[in-house]
Amino acid sequence: MTGTLRRPKRGLWRRIVDFALTDVNTLVDGGLDGAAIERLEEVLLEADFGVDITLELVEALERAASRGAIATEDDLRATLRARLAEALATAEPPAAQPPGGSPGDPPPRGAGPGVLLLVGVNGVGKTTTAAKLAARLQAGGDRVLLAAADTFRAGAQEQLRAWAERLQTDFVGGTPGADPASVAFDALVAARARDAAWVLVDTAGRLHTQDDLMRELVKIDRVLGRQVEGAPYERLLVVDATSGQNVMNQARQFGASLDLTGLVLAKFDSTARAGTVVSVVRELSVPVRFLGVGESPEDLEEFSPDRYLDKILV
Repeated sequence: MTGTLRRPKRGLWRRIVDFALTDVNTLVDGGLDGAAIERLEEVLLEADFGVDITLELVEALERAASRGAIATEDDLRATLRARLAEALATAEPPAAQPPGGSPGDPPPRGAGPGVLLLVGVNGVGKTTTAAKLAARLQAGGDRVLLAAADTFRAGAQEQLRAWAERLQTDFVGGTPGADPASVAFDALVAARARDAAWVLVDTAGRLHTQDDLMRELVKIDRVLGRQVEGAPYERLLVVDATSGQNVMNQARQFGASLDLTGLVLAKFDSTARAGTVVSVVRELSVPVRFLGVGESPEDLEEFSPDRYLDKILV
């Protein structure tokens, strides 16, 4: 059998050095010239760093070089890492900080099951993400119930039910066209009866322009809150990391209707879309909770700024 060999993708750091700064001495000997600045900006923008962040990073490198703080390639990398770490640290805690801190932490004693609400546009991987979160919670010894509140898309119920069977977890769905909020209500009733620790509510994909569907999300959220105090503990917006700046638009749009507590970047490729994480955290103050890095149940990484920077600056 023959196949086409594909060159491994270069990480952000290698692309910066190879394409924009072919020789670190360009910085050591007097800073970036106009051509190098243009190439560096191009690399950062292609990696989905926003315009503002790109300009800030370039200016920071120029200032460091002009005062003699960059003498080696390691100095350059350390300077870039420090600036990125600073940008990632600017996110403020969401207004409705979940009591457990993040999925996987137990809900408050006596408060009922922990409730996670997953929202997003069509085709971003919400259902797969729900399954991955369920697998993660189960691995910690918790009983999980998956709720299919997408009662409109053909096959949505079956897809989540198939995941529930594969993971051997509880499942609640609804009939086609049923009120999604009623499915969420039934899921909480079932979770209490079965002593489930967590309920993961998968919702139908929708655009911000679909006012009726956005109101439906608010209704689901309200029903969950009425049944369990403080629920949902997480309102996670699932986005496709490869969609570039559309991630920013979706976060703004859904955030206008729901008090988002975090994002899940599905289909994340750290070598190609490194800037998406920084842009979201810096500009929207919405923390990234998880990165989806594959299709298997275990392919969900809890986001860590240090690990993230280690990945992209190699």
